[in-house]
Amino acid sequence: MSTGQRADLMDFIRHLVTAMATATLYSPQHRQVSRLREAALASLRDALNAGPDISLMLVDEELIFDGTPLTTSMHVVKLTQAMKARGLGHLKIRQGIGDEEVMRLITQLAKSADADTELISTEYLRFGKVQVRFGQSGEGEWEGAEILAIPELGEIPDEERFRFEELYDEARRHNKLNVKGISEIVTSFIQTFSREADPLLTLAPLRALDEYTFTHSTNVCVLNLAQAMAMGISGARLHDIGIAAMLHDIGKVFIPEEILNKAGKLDETEWELMQQHPLKGAQHLLDTPGVPRLAVVTAFEHHLKYDFTGYPKVAAGWEQNLCSQMTTISDVFDALRTKRAYRGAMDYEKISAILLEMAGTELHPTLTRNFLKVLGRVGLSITAGG
Repeated sequence: MSTGQRADLMDFIRHLVTAMATATLYSPQHRQVSRLREAALASLRDALNAGPDISLMLVDEELIFDGTPLTTSMHVVKLTQAMKARGLGHLKIRQGIGDEEVMRLITQLAKSADADTELISTEYLRFGKVQVRFGQSGEGEWEGAEILAIPELGEIPDEERFRFEELYDEARRHNKLNVKGISEIVTSFIQTFSREADPLLTLAPLRALDEYTFTHSTNVCVLNLAQAMAMGISGARLHDIGIAAMLHDIGKVFIPEEILNKAGKLDETEWELMQQHPLKGAQHLLDTPGVPRLAVVTAFEHHLKYDFTGYPKVAAGWEQNLCSQMTTISDVFDALRTKRAYRGAMDYEKISAILLEMAGTELHPTLTRNFLKVLGRVGLSITAGG
């Protein structure tokens, strides 16, 4: 999201929320409401010049646009409260929206939480709950809800595995990464997700292969893409999230293999070295041309934990990126379901219980619940890696 589009979107929210308050205090027909509606529409059209639609997603108390939270302001908080009160988790606005739809938005959101009225979507204005469901729409589901079908991705081609290994070998030798190779792998995943497929098939890459680092990185990538698509994220932001997942553990190439593969508990010195891999990975990516900034941030933050009890230590008031929090969840899930040198693999039911127990402390609570919804019935057929 460009700075200009961010400013236009914030102006739209400011006019919208003020119009809602005025309509509640006086009436929707008040002259001031009409003036604010016109101002809101003008700002909205300016914001829509950058793309065909705008999707606002409510995650906990934050309003997410294009994969990142909007800057907190009085008007953003008021809009968040109004959406939450109406049971609204997702709002999509499309190019072509006019006065009538903006007025509908003002009046619908201005109504009290107990208002016995249905939120009705139009061609250019879509109300919805963020849902992950499998199969056809069921009776009673809201129009405009997001649908994510989990496809069968099939075997990872040997060519892509070898390309990935070469990239990590280059990093190990302190050479520059070929970001294009990573980008092509992520693009192939996104294209596969975009094709219509049987949603009840398992996520094929979620199995144990000989090359743990490659398997883990591709698994986390696929799981991140599934989470992001379920939240309505698409385009360049979705692609960057996939790249960030593929490269989140790049710092481990700078950690001695005997530490990474140690069967027993790490001693204090070994643990200190292990805790350096997020910083080392972020530094390496920062020096690599063409790497999205999101990948640098995710490499640095993916072990912070939701309550900041992880590592590395950060300053008070640090705001963790949404992609980093998604990556933490995917990372934990895949690590638990894969056989490691120091323990066996776990089954889906046990992992789900562990994730729910971690939700709210080590893991983002809403993202964790959404993650388990994404897996849903599909997840039950994922076998632990051998």
